[in-house]
Formats: sequence, structure tokens, C-alpha cells
Amino acid sequence: MKLTPLLLGLGTGEIIVIVLVILLLFGAKRIPELMKSMGKGVKSFKEGMKEVEKEINTPDEPAKENEPESK
Repeated sequence: MKLTPLLLGLGTGEIIVIVLVILLLFGAKRIPELMKSMGKGVKSFKEGMKEVEKEINTPDEPAKENEPESK
């Protein structure tokens, strides 16, 4: 399995530098909070995508709410 597309062709040195810069900017205590909120965002995005797929794949049913009742 190649990780090159995932890492965008970055080498080990560049990744270490990026991690150090993130640590300096946010601090070690704040990083778990950021990762948690980012995970929640990804989860809600995936749930939204599943809802959209479900709406696209279900056949359209006539809306009974907007039709007037006939007697």
C-alpha cells in the first residue's frame, strides 16, 4: 500500500517539521481538542452525504401535503 497520495509526496523530515510547527502554534494541550472537533466535523459531513445519497436513490413519491383534498 502506497501512502504517497495521502502524504502528498512529503518526506519524513517535512512531516516532522509540520508536526513541530503545529505543536508550537497550538500547544500540546489544545491539539486533542482540535482533533476531536475535526473528527466530529468529518462525522457530520459523512452523515450529511449519506442523507443526500439516500434522497437521490429513493424514488420520488407524490407530495400529499400540497394536494387539496377532493370530495
